[in-house]
Amino acid sequence: SLWKPGLLLPLPSPPAFSTTCARCAKDRRLRQKRAISERQLTRYFVDQRRVRVVGGQGGGGGHSFHSEPRKVFGGPDGGNGGDGGHVIFKADQQMKSLSSVFPFYQGFHGERGGSKNCYGANGAHLYVKVPVGTLVKEDGKVVADLTQHGEEYIAAYGGAGGKGNRFFLSNENRAPKLFTPGEPGQERVLHLELKTTAHAGLVGFPNAGKSSLLRAISRAKPAVAAYPFTTLNPHVGIVHYQDYEQVAVADIPGLIKGAHQNRGLGTAFLKHIERCRFLLYVLDLSVPQPWIQLQDLKYELEAYEKGLSERPGVVIGNKVDLAQSRINLPLLREQVAERVIALSALTGDNLEELLLHLRELYDTYVKTEQSRGQSPVKW
Repeated sequence: SLWKPGLLLPLPSPPAFSTTCARCAKDRRLRQKRAISERQLTRYFVDQRRVRVVGGQGGGGGHSFHSEPRKVFGGPDGGNGGDGGHVIFKADQQMKSLSSVFPFYQGFHGERGGSKNCYGANGAHLYVKVPVGTLVKEDGKVVADLTQHGEEYIAAYGGAGGKGNRFFLSNENRAPKLFTPGEPGQERVLHLELKTTAHAGLVGFPNAGKSSLLRAISRAKPAVAAYPFTTLNPHVGIVHYQDYEQVAVADIPGLIKGAHQNRGLGTAFLKHIERCRFLLYVLDLSVPQPWIQLQDLKYELEAYEKGLSERPGVVIGNKVDLAQSRINLPLLREQVAERVIALSALTGDNLEELLLHLRELYDTYVKTEQSRGQSPVKW
């Protein structure tokens, strides 16, 4: 032992910061998000899923006869079996992707009927949480549209429980030995399709700077590169405001001419724009005649769904840090009737104007929904 009588050992030095002090806790930096590739991001945001669902099997009916002293002919007392549990899809606003949905679900089985006329317990229902805005399709036909938090859809019914021999008691048959097994649960193959319920949607051609803009205004980290179709799946970023309101912005993969005819990435991602409350048209100011991009984008949206291009929105002129962009900016404002916000997602120039206008669009949407007696989508 190193300890000796009369020897005072030095006390351990206090930590560099206190783990209980609120003032010191604020000084700690948030851990930076690890950069991941586009291929890895597909695990986190899944917008389609094929699911096989099978309801729980009903419990078999009981087969027994009552036995008691001085009561020889007690008669049949086999109870009915319990019903199988349903498989139920339930919309949950905490879920943002279908990545946590498994390809197979089996409901809980009902219990077998017992003696003394005891019924078997029903199987518990199996709830599967899905994001708000999930479409449920069967054989290409929409069977459910879960657009509200807490909305439910019974994907597969559980089987009915079997009948015990007590059920078949009659004046003609005083000692029935007949009992029936439980019925199997319903089996279906369903296709889940998520239509992003973000407040704002970034719409633009490839390499217009949509992913860079989303990285600049939120903590989302979509892949950014100098080649077309870098973004292969939608990304959702959250813009935080000082009053704790959160506005969700979706980065939709780039569109090309003929996208409504399934060219390029096709209609696979045009469906995500349907649920956006307002649209942000991102144009590349460095190309000749950037207003042609806006006309083509609106044409593709209108050809996909009538009235889609008329939703509230704003035109964003990106890459204003380039010399050619500053020349094209006044020409764009002459050709376009909508408001044009010129900014640079790379350098961060004039992002404040976009964030303020984005909040104005969000507040208008909230007031419109409340005036209609509907609850606006919150993140």
